[in-house]
Amino acid sequence: MAMSSILNADDIKKALDAFAVADSFDHKKFFEIVGLKSKSPSDVKKVFTVLDADNSGFIEEEELKFVLKGFAKDGRDLTDKETKAFLKAADKDGDGKIGIDEFAALVKE
Repeated sequence: MAMSSILNADDIKKALDAFAVADSFDHKKFFEIVGLKSKSPSDVKKVFTVLDADNSGFIEEEELKFVLKGFAKDGRDLTDKETKAFLKAADKDGDGKIGIDEFAALVKE
């Protein structure tokens, strides 16, 4: 499933452009600009499924690094610093990965 079938393509571009510079990523602002905060739990789950590249039921640190590419092929890779901060913000149970409930809670923050 393409991210553009869930979210508005213009919003995706705006969000990616807003965080084009390394170490500028802010998940709260990103989810707001991309329009994910206002989506239904069902749509949030669809986005999670797209980002869970290996279909493990979790977004692991390695997948998180490429999260912007999940929204658009030309999205940049997150830096190690951004990846670790994103994981720390979302990983409430400390298992080193993000489950669907953790992702949904992070989106709605």
